[in-house]
Amino acid sequence: MIMDLKGNLFLDGPAGKLEALLKEPAGEITRAAVVCHPHPLFGGTMHNKVVYRVAKAFFDSGFAALRFNFRGVGRSEGAHDAGRGEQDDLRAAIRFIEEKYTGAEIWLAGFSFGAAVLLRAGCPNPLIRAMIAVGAPVSKYDFASDAICDKSALFVQGELDEFGTVADLEKLIAALSGPVEMKVIEGADHFFEGHLDELARAVSGFITSVKSESD
Repeated sequence: MIMDLKGNLFLDGPAGKLEALLKEPAGEITRAAVVCHPHPLFGGTMHNKVVYRVAKAFFDSGFAALRFNFRGVGRSEGAHDAGRGEQDDLRAAIRFIEEKYTGAEIWLAGFSFGAAVLLRAGCPNPLIRAMIAVGAPVSKYDFASDAICDKSALFVQGELDEFGTVADLEKLIAALSGPVEMKVIEGADHFFEGHLDELARAVSGFITSVKSESD
């Protein structure tokens, strides 16, 4: 791990260094979350508004919250790999959390493309306690192979999401084997413009409910 003068971290990734931001609460850290950003080819970075609000919800709930740039984004090394190599980037971020906070619960969250990456890399990973998928692009990608998933999960979707209709999301959720919740935010599009507070409340509520099961 390397840190620059701005407080950005650089993690060891499979295609080179991964630029990241880590926010830690005071006291002993028993839970940590990794939050993934939307599509790099359409301007997605770890500074995205949705990603920031989700990470803040985790931090406000007592988690260490890690955001990072996928390969080829910002100052992360490597080149975009259409979601394949990005799964390995996420695994590297999980490994960093596992080594830094021994024994801590690890949660994953992601927005749009980041949600697709976390579902594919997170579902088979026994280290992951729970997942939050925001704006999952279920109408754009085939998630049939991800249906075997026993994780606690929350899907937050805009009612008007053009990349993931509520009907398509319901089909995916019906195929999942774990305890899953769905929150549809009325009037929201894929980017949750004007609805970020509702999104944050949905995420915080889920975190609180799942945390209470572990406490």
